[in-house]
Amino acid sequence: MINIPRIEAHLTRPVSILPLVVLRVVLGVVLSLSMLRFVWHGWVAAQYGMPSMHFTYPGFGWVVPLPTPLLTSLYLLLAVLGLCIASGLAYRLSMGMFCLLFTYTELLDSTYYLNHYYFISLFTFLLLWLPLHGSAALDVRRRPPLARATVPVWMLWAVQGQLAIVYIFAGIAKLNPDWLLHALPLRIWLHEQLGVPVLGFWLGQVWVAYAMSWGGMLFDLTIPFWLWWRRTRPLAYLAVVGFHALTGALFPIGMFPLLMIGSTLVFFTARDYASVGHWLHRALPLRGAAGAISASPAPLPPRALGRLGRGLLVAGFLAVQLVIPLRHWFYAGDVLWNEAGFRFSWRVMLVEKTGSAMFTVVDPHSGQQWQVYPNDQLTPQQAKQMAFQPDLIHTFALHLARQWHARGYPAVHVYADVWVSLNGRPAHRLVDPTVDLARQPRRLAAPPWVLPGPAAAQRGPRANLHRAIYAETGVSAVIPTSATICCTHCSMRVLVKLGAVVSSNAKPTKCSPSTASDA
Repeated sequence: MINIPRIEAHLTRPVSILPLVVLRVVLGVVLSLSMLRFVWHGWVAAQYGMPSMHFTYPGFGWVVPLPTPLLTSLYLLLAVLGLCIASGLAYRLSMGMFCLLFTYTELLDSTYYLNHYYFISLFTFLLLWLPLHGSAALDVRRRPPLARATVPVWMLWAVQGQLAIVYIFAGIAKLNPDWLLHALPLRIWLHEQLGVPVLGFWLGQVWVAYAMSWGGMLFDLTIPFWLWWRRTRPLAYLAVVGFHALTGALFPIGMFPLLMIGSTLVFFTARDYASVGHWLHRALPLRGAAGAISASPAPLPPRALGRLGRGLLVAGFLAVQLVIPLRHWFYAGDVLWNEAGFRFSWRVMLVEKTGSAMFTVVDPHSGQQWQVYPNDQLTPQQAKQMAFQPDLIHTFALHLARQWHARGYPAVHVYADVWVSLNGRPAHRLVDPTVDLARQPRRLAAPPWVLPGPAAAQRGPRANLHRAIYAETGVSAVIPTSATICCTHCSMRVLVKLGAVVSSNAKPTKCSPSTASDA
């Protein structure tokens, strides 16, 4: 029989609040720097001000960008909120506002979805319900009754569990033939780093790509367990620092390495920090209700034991996350190809896709036809991402139908001819060109008009062809048959003929390959 009182006593066992306080300070600083970086690079205007349309998430079409000056001010406000979180000033309000406003910015356009942005929304929501402001916080100075030296151990486990979900599902996603048997897409990406000083020669070796593929998979699947075990925790954390520092140096993944390096500090206990030396307590004088935080925390006050609702909320929140990354199992087809269930499933840096899309708008009454090239209406980043994601292709087709409706053509048909190369293999047609996308409903599962991709066994070996073409022409291309290609206004426009495809990405001088390296 399940011993409920014993389980409750185990989950509410008091532990030092120190790991959560360290997490609050580090996370707040990293979030603030990330928001300032976004403004500094001018990405607010580039991503939300310049585009004439946005690829909204299903059910969130009502979420629209603010004018660029206001949106820039919002990002600056997020940076201030990050500092408030770090200092423990109005912690609940600051964390709640950060979670809400940041999630709003992420809902504006699915083109810019990144796994670590999704993680920030989840993490800030989780931490909102935990008393990270119970020590070394301005809130405690203003309201001394908030001070506490301990928290129930389930709170610490919840935060560690959130990080474990990210790592373990990222490792599970790597259990596929491309990653393990062909070392793809790492073979492609590492080949682009041959100019890196000292390491460049080694990064071009095939065995290095295989070693990094298998090492990355094993790291993701096991690192939470090594961090949980006190004997291996120091070495495991050094591995975390080395792993994320290397990936951050080799790939353009922004603040993600710093975010994960800082967040995994929560696996260290007060005893671990105490063993580092007393200098930490002098540099960061953490004070709780009974003075300095110690490695042997005092028992929790009785009132803390009865707060079951918050614990159940957090447990349910984490339980849902165990299901969402697996939803693609209920959809037909290869998730790497049709991307049904790809987002929100921690498929971190898992594929490289290049694609080309051309749309045809047909007026059935007059017989008139118009060819539409996405680069004429979308930003380079939007066009690049849309060219290989079926839901974005469908969204753009619906946008074209509305556009022609406004011009006086109320019942046009919209067709798409889309060719995609996955991990360097020959391009295949992604969308049935005979289906009128303007008449198709939105679906969570893979829509029937997405054609099946090539078998996994056909992937990989053609990566050399992909690289050879790029080295020769400067254009990422895989051409199984003949093609007619032209270049206009520094943007590659592709006329697909008998199965040819060239990836496009506008640049000032020449076009370059489009890479889907999701961090």
